[in-house]
Amino acid sequence: MAMNGLKLGTTSQAYLEGKAVSDTKALISDLCRQFYHLGWVSGTGGSITIKVHDDSVPKPEQLVVMSPSGVQKERMVPEDMYVLSPNGSVLCSPSPKPYPHKPPKCSDCGPLFMKAYDMRDAGAVIHSHGMESCLVTMINPLAKEFRITHMEMIKGIKGHGYYDELVVPIIENTAYEYELTESLAKAIEAYPKTTAVLVRNHGIYVWGDSWINAKTQAECYHYLFEAAIKLHQLGLDPTTPNHGPIQQNVKGVLESGIHRNISVKAATAASDNTSEPSQRCIVLDIEGTTTPISFVTDVLFPYARNNVGRHLSATYDTEETQDDIKLLCIQVQEDLEKGVAGAVPIPSDDAGKEEVVAALVANVDAMIKADRKITALKQLQGHIWRTGYEKNELKGVVFDDVPEALKKWHDSGIKVYIYSSGSRLAQRLIFGNSNYGDLREYLSGFFDTTVGNKRESSSYAEIVQSVGVDKPSEVLFVTDVFQEAVAAKAAGLEVIVSIRPGNGALPENHGFKTITSFLEI
Repeated sequence: MAMNGLKLGTTSQAYLEGKAVSDTKALISDLCRQFYHLGWVSGTGGSITIKVHDDSVPKPEQLVVMSPSGVQKERMVPEDMYVLSPNGSVLCSPSPKPYPHKPPKCSDCGPLFMKAYDMRDAGAVIHSHGMESCLVTMINPLAKEFRITHMEMIKGIKGHGYYDELVVPIIENTAYEYELTESLAKAIEAYPKTTAVLVRNHGIYVWGDSWINAKTQAECYHYLFEAAIKLHQLGLDPTTPNHGPIQQNVKGVLESGIHRNISVKAATAASDNTSEPSQRCIVLDIEGTTTPISFVTDVLFPYARNNVGRHLSATYDTEETQDDIKLLCIQVQEDLEKGVAGAVPIPSDDAGKEEVVAALVANVDAMIKADRKITALKQLQGHIWRTGYEKNELKGVVFDDVPEALKKWHDSGIKVYIYSSGSRLAQRLIFGNSNYGDLREYLSGFFDTTVGNKRESSSYAEIVQSVGVDKPSEVLFVTDVFQEAVAAKAAGLEVIVSIRPGNGALPENHGFKTITSFLEI
């Protein structure tokens, strides 16, 4: 094995020839054989890279093992692998093999892999040439995104649930792999939630925190691509919750043998000039818009406040609750540093479960009383409310006009999303357990404060990017909060303000259209 330079620590010869590096090389060989039989790396195409996991080394400083380029992936052995430094320089390269083997060459995907490592703190990256990942980008040659919703395998993608809409950016192919680096980086930056980028007529790049996470997601992505292709062949729309027939006369036109989305307004105007909504998407607030404010303030908040101690104690050792506690501890530490009223120190685990829970309860109680819109609180509340719904101690409430309007928009091909300061879980619970039954079939997705504060225009710009419209004006946002309306309008969205019983007063001459019922839209 040839090595360049004299290094210490993880780049010493002893470390490079040690168990951690050797195991990672062997793992890549094994995975490539599996991927070959899946059709992901046939014809020497595709590649994989994994960071050398070592608990004593921070992930950004871990070494990188990468498969070579232009070789039969199913026949690779550990000695064929390259070892790179965290910045991408080659530390270890394989020895040449006799004819007919080509001289060794590190993967052409190297620069793209390093972008995923640098921009997403990935632990592994997979590049697949799977047929389904290629064909799915050809269904609509003009599409810049792949979209699908209401499929079980979406749950295998980080940060997504069954009811969410999965969005994967598509970049255009180039003659040489390395030329994709800039467009891949732009896609990663533009889609902060994505864990994959499709390359048209080429394949896909998938990354994860670990090789297991990357592999799991890659399998789910390929499954979803194949499902979308088959749904399209059957004339069914993978982007709608019920996967109903593609509506040519409303949602698309047949152009060059493919369905291409157009606005509802354009289609209906061409047919009968009736007055239909011009928006392709509607985004709804919950509190004071779909649901009485009193349900949130008088039912949900007290339930969470009264049950936080019981919930934390009963579920203390679960991974989910430990994650909730970790987020709360981070938030409380920030609050203490800023002198936020009601914040009290949380003792270490050594103090015992009861003392930790008591401190957490005190902080959560103060956060709820202040109605703080912070992820740590909202995530915990969602988990507490879930228990309440499961025990039939809670029932979601929506205004009487909401179910009829949701069905009407859904049947018209208009996608409806929810954007609330409550967690996505809390949102799904309200609509999945409402006084009118399960209404989630009419909803295409849910947004919470992870996209940004509801009073900042950048949050709405992020939503526009996620719902796949050409212009922000194709999205209608309905809210009861004036400041949210201003922020959405600044981002270019159409805005309507909801006037419901119990809502706060609006400023004089606010300038927004108002409604008292969704049936007015």
